[in-house]
Amino acid sequence: MHINSAARHTNAEIASQPGCWRRAVALAAEPETADALPRRTERVAVVGCGTSLFMAQAYARLREDAGHGETDAFAASEFPFGRAYDRVVALTRSGTTTEVVDVVRRLEVPVTAVVGTPGTPVTALADQVVALEFADERSVVQTRFATTALVLFRAHLGEWLERAVLDAEQALAEPLPEDLVQRDQFTFLGGAPWTTGLAAEAALKMREASLSWTESYPAAEYRHGPIAITDEGSLVWAFGAVPAGLDAEVAATGGRWFARDRDPLAELVAVHRLAVEVALLRGLDPDTPRNLSRSVILDPAT
Repeated sequence: MHINSAARHTNAEIASQPGCWRRAVALAAEPETADALPRRTERVAVVGCGTSLFMAQAYARLREDAGHGETDAFAASEFPFGRAYDRVVALTRSGTTTEVVDVVRRLEVPVTAVVGTPGTPVTALADQVVALEFADERSVVQTRFATTALVLFRAHLGEWLERAVLDAEQALAEPLPEDLVQRDQFTFLGGAPWTTGLAAEAALKMREASLSWTESYPAAEYRHGPIAITDEGSLVWAFGAVPAGLDAEVAATGGRWFARDRDPLAELVAVHRLAVEVALLRGLDPDTPRNLSRSVILDPAT
């Protein structure tokens, strides 16, 4: 993989994902980790902000669909304190995000914090902590921490993930089709319910790293209005199986349809690469994205 000095940290972290995923699978099998993560039949809420929210959405749907129990996902700022849960999972790379800290401080049910950085305010407040220090990042734009956390959750749910790791290695090794980088509008579609969160995260990565015009939708919702913006400058990238005929409808608009039979999380790795390539083409440095910081820490008066 080409490493451009303008994206040194971001590129290195993107490339490290398969190794981090294997470590997460091993960590999920450890008794202490299994004890900290939600037990089967528990009613669970998962909270996060930004990228962590989208990973929470993916995990929540996966957990319910696997029969482990009712699971909701919320932006930390929107947490419904009037609802009853058996456990709350706080997903936060930094462990310092103000909205997440505030939620954890107010909760009276067991809280498991999944973090990249231990010894932070969230970990001090949580009842149990799963630290993914090996997946922490220097970059502002999250890549490997988010995907590694979702691999941890998927492994805990009993998924076999070696194919996902191999697919990610392939996504890193092969060149991106050149015409993808030349697009000026990007739409990501979640073809399976759990991949809607991945599509939202793909769009966020394109915005953060390359300041692109990006959107995301459940695949079946794309016909209900959003397809109106698609034209010769658009890329429509699908995560997972989509409704029959949707590819032809995109082709009729002149847009570029892109979908592959790979683990959807590995496809997100390919989008990470695309975001960097588009950013570099536009003279941007993904290591220093505009208007962003590694963690949102608000003044108490706010």
